[in-house]
Amino acid sequence: MTLRSLLVDFNSYFASVEQQVEPRLRGRPLGVVPMLADTTVCIAASVEAKPFGVKTGTKVAEARRLCPQIEFIVARHEIYIDYHHRAVAAVDKVVPVRAVLSIDEMDCELTGRWREPERALKLARDVKKRLAADIGECLRTSIGIGPNTFIAKTASDMIKPDGLVMIQKAELPERLFDLDVRALSGIGAQMEKRLARHGIRTVRDLAARSKDELVSVWGGIGGEIMYKRIRGEPQAEGEVETHSISHSSVLGPDRRNTEDAFAVLNRLTQKAAQRLRKAGYYAGRLSVDLKYLDGGHWHSDMRLVDTQDTVTFLHALEKLWSKRPKGSRTILKVGMAFSDFVGEAHRSGSLFASEDRSRALYKTLDKLNARFGRQAVYFASAHKARDRSGLAIAFNHIPDPETEK
Repeated sequence: MTLRSLLVDFNSYFASVEQQVEPRLRGRPLGVVPMLADTTVCIAASVEAKPFGVKTGTKVAEARRLCPQIEFIVARHEIYIDYHHRAVAAVDKVVPVRAVLSIDEMDCELTGRWREPERALKLARDVKKRLAADIGECLRTSIGIGPNTFIAKTASDMIKPDGLVMIQKAELPERLFDLDVRALSGIGAQMEKRLARHGIRTVRDLAARSKDELVSVWGGIGGEIMYKRIRGEPQAEGEVETHSISHSSVLGPDRRNTEDAFAVLNRLTQKAAQRLRKAGYYAGRLSVDLKYLDGGHWHSDMRLVDTQDTVTFLHALEKLWSKRPKGSRTILKVGMAFSDFVGEAHRSGSLFASEDRSRALYKTLDKLNARFGRQAVYFASAHKARDRSGLAIAFNHIPDPETEK
């Protein structure tokens, strides 16, 4: 009995909540947007809109061209958070929720006889029934069952919407061979490119490499973790599960200039640094993404000595910003991410004692912002973005009232 994880993944979560709240929207193609403007993008698309090619990141004007009957709704994040907490409570009535992975995903622990395949499948069906009864019929889920959370997550992505897939350890890694590496959790666009440079494009390619080869490709322990995960090995105690801490923002028409765009990006970096410190992680990499109004995209990143220091991050941000393509292209969206995390016990540490001395300062600043709101204290370089307000949710992040008031 090697099954350990049952992962619940809500399909088209933001749009599904809107359809549950507003019966007139049910069965209709729907796009959830940050504002009503043709130049903004969909932050979510309903199950009915996706067959037309509308997805997260599709511009409103393009979505309307692809699906003329689509309706757009301005996001209501407070409602999504409320439904999230109700959904967690509903699932927990059936099977213990071990970890909330994102606003639309939760990992449940299988123990004892629940690890038997037929019992695990019945448990998954019972979860679906409980959610329909307690939350509503519009919040459909795809559930994956596997020997670790990673495999359960991969299984949940195989059939959408309303899927149920079980993968047992004896089937691994062969069951995954036909998947592209991008289908695996934790492999984004940049890692996909890095793997391609080493001739790794599918899970079959990945599984053919030795543990030492993958450590070399990843540049660290991440390669060993991936080697074990695709083979269904249990999660190692103390392994960092969070792959990144990120924030992004679609800019309003009046903010689509370089000065305001940088101020917003600066503010997002400061907010992410506060989250990083609260989580107890140290980041070894800062990434920046820009999306342009013409559909273009630019990405760059920088390796850092493991740090939590906001000043270090802002200096790195300025260097990355200076590398962006110069020209008259209009910036539509800015984003940043911290990654390559280590915990306190494994950090290499800074060569400079000043960073260690700054901990007390950041602890005080974080307490002030937690008590009086996120505008209480901030670095002046983000001043032009001080009125950037309203609660916003990334799918991999549920806003924390203590850090994001």
